[in-house]
Amino acid sequence: MPPSLKYTNNPWDKTYSEIIDVRSPSEFSQDCIPGAINLPVLDDAERAEVGTIYKQVSAFNARKIGAALVAKNIAQHLTQHFIHKEKDYSPLVYCWRGGQRSASMATVLAQIGWQITILSGGYKTYRTHVRQELECLPQRFIYRVLSGLTGSAKTHILRQLSQHGAQVLDLEGLANHRGSLLGEEWEDTSLPQPSQKYFESLVLQQLQSFNPAQVVWVESESNKIGKVYLPINLWQQMKSSSCIEIQVPITARVQFIIQEYPHLINHPHILKAKIGRLKSRYGGKKILEWNQLIASGDWENFVADILQCHYDPAYFKSMQHNYVQVEQILKMPDLSANSIDNLLNSLMQIIDNV
Repeated sequence: MPPSLKYTNNPWDKTYSEIIDVRSPSEFSQDCIPGAINLPVLDDAERAEVGTIYKQVSAFNARKIGAALVAKNIAQHLTQHFIHKEKDYSPLVYCWRGGQRSASMATVLAQIGWQITILSGGYKTYRTHVRQELECLPQRFIYRVLSGLTGSAKTHILRQLSQHGAQVLDLEGLANHRGSLLGEEWEDTSLPQPSQKYFESLVLQQLQSFNPAQVVWVESESNKIGKVYLPINLWQQMKSSSCIEIQVPITARVQFIIQEYPHLINHPHILKAKIGRLKSRYGGKKILEWNQLIASGDWENFVADILQCHYDPAYFKSMQHNYVQVEQILKMPDLSANSIDNLLNSLMQIIDNV
């Protein structure tokens, strides 16, 4: 082993020039160490090709073909990515199990003279670390849950609170979903929801950045946001935490939703398809009424009705089952900038008194 090449089982407390994931793009897309870049030594098609040769011909032939492909890809990465790196460049490299793929890349880089670290056990070591940390880390914090009916601007208020220096765990931001039937982030379809594993990686990364001596604010989510589930221990901590409920008149909530969800107007066919999923719950007559309001562009009445028929009852049911410790109710006359500023001042006072 070159003297500039070493292995580690615990890279979490050290800073590296880069974290390089040499797995195939499909493996990388499912989950990775946050901040890692993907420089595959075998792409998906090449990996499948080598695997087929291994099974149908022989391991020896598979290794020959694989070595040629790996050498070609590493050469390409050297000329396209590594060519301008300085002498003090020191990355962490990992693959699926910390085996041949990471060793191939790391050996070449070490021979150049860079200090290279390989993650022993590869991604599997990292994934074990995530699972273990999510079992214990959520219990180290005091949480305050911000609750309120749909359209009360909870997410907006929490993000403003974060800008004031508070610790905010933005689960909807990490999940890239607004947490409801109509909550998919249509504004940027190039950023779909993360996989369950990567969502957990992002949650862990956020929690690790927090100070346990300070309160963590979080929205009153259900245990599922879109297609991803909250880590079970975090969910249990949230349910047992004190809630601050904000109350806003329905007229203000309606206007806020219309402003925040422009796709209600811009993509009515998608909206109709989504509310069609509610037919078994509310019947064809109610779905027809909503479709007629959408077709006529009567957005205020549509939003008000779907809030009162669907979202508000679901909220009250969730609060009764999940968030029973309402510590304080803060009423807002509207969602103007002045009202939100006043609310933020009240929330910051709560933080000071925790």
